[in-house]
Amino acid sequence: AAVTGEAPALAWGLLLGNLFWVLAYDTEYAMVDRDDDLKIGIRTSAITLGRFDVAGVMLFYAAFLAIWAWLGAGLGFGGPYFAGLAAAGAIAGWHYTLIRTRTREGCFRAFRLNHWVGFAVFAGVLADFALR
Repeated sequence: AAVTGEAPALAWGLLLGNLFWVLAYDTEYAMVDRDDDLKIGIRTSAITLGRFDVAGVMLFYAAFLAIWAWLGAGLGFGGPYFAGLAAAGAIAGWHYTLIRTRTREGCFRAFRLNHWVGFAVFAGVLADFALR
């Protein structure tokens, strides 16, 4: 892998995937404080995305999951790993139901419970290694 350059690509993919995850949950939090941030002039991701904030969050989650799927395939992970990704995708879908109306309560709940997205991916990795 080191000769072909695959290992560095996988490492960059891990970092890029996590960046998209951070953008997703950070934007959920920014949606909570949007009114206050507008008053004091802070440009957050929620303000930058405007009326596309919910779509942006979902695209960020989709990019995160797609990159992690590519990483898993490149590393030869199997069914348990991809089941973890599917669970993370289902959790991200649930986040959509929390943020789609843009209420402070819903967006903050999605942000606070975001660790379950990461836990699902982590559990998939652990299960894949445990069942090898």
